[in-house]
Amino acid sequence: MENIKILVPLDFSDLGARALHSAQKLADLFDGTITPFHSYLPLNEVDGGPYMFGMGTTSIESYDEIEDALHERLSNLAIEAIDESLVTEPLISIGNPAQSIVEDAKDFDMIVMTTHGRTGFSRFFLGSVSEKVLRLSHVPVLIVNEERELSNLDRLMVTTDFSDHSKAAFPVAMEIAQKANAKLELVNVMAYDPQHEDEPDESQTELRKQRLRVLAKEGMHELGDQLETKVIVSPETPHEAILNYNLKNPHDLIVMSTVGRTGIDYLMMGSTTTNVVRHVKSPVLSINPKTNK
Repeated sequence: MENIKILVPLDFSDLGARALHSAQKLADLFDGTITPFHSYLPLNEVDGGPYMFGMGTTSIESYDEIEDALHERLSNLAIEAIDESLVTEPLISIGNPAQSIVEDAKDFDMIVMTTHGRTGFSRFFLGSVSEKVLRLSHVPVLIVNEERELSNLDRLMVTTDFSDHSKAAFPVAMEIAQKANAKLELVNVMAYDPQHEDEPDESQTELRKQRLRVLAKEGMHELGDQLETKVIVSPETPHEAILNYNLKNPHDLIVMSTVGRTGIDYLMMGSTTTNVVRHVKSPVLSINPKTNK
């Protein structure tokens, strides 16, 4: 990811600074650039017009005037929050926010955005734009939240269900860990339903641990002592197990694939990844193996 190009969608809420700060952490690490981005709907489709974005109450009727004002606002917001030398020319798009982000991100290496935006405005609420971007983006998507931005890169987690799709997250997690000289923990959840099955015995658990160690050795041996493995045996759902483990053992970044083993509710979009992004305190970097370039 050297010379990484990062797209940062902004809705001019206070949370935008968290996305920009997080993007700078990666841009500094990989000698990259940051492009602020905003997508807006025509005035007749958005009640209230541009003043919703902190641009004043004066009506602006010309698209050229709107885009000039947005361009200036994006530039000012970015250079107030991060190193100006990292900021490139802002991008502005008209249309559906999620589609615009995904389409414009084709020329970038990563998207960094928040899960929540302006109160009362659905542009960046998880379940709408963020969820669609996670599902459709062809590049990795880093999601930060109001409680945690990407400030350190000392301890990372990457999850796996042993499927090829989940392994698509490994190269990105490895590259960040190597560049940041961070510890990387490869985590698998061994879930069981206490209503229909007994807790796995020690031999079953040991077999899973061995399988995970073999996977780590095959796929990430370059990390050496930086790499650790962890099998979480839990009667909880996979996302609950990950959340609770992360609460007790905070990670600076969680890396996940958006798609896991077919038919198993582990890393499928709409289940584990979305719920982890929605509730976890750590930033989450999501990799879509079906569209990742």
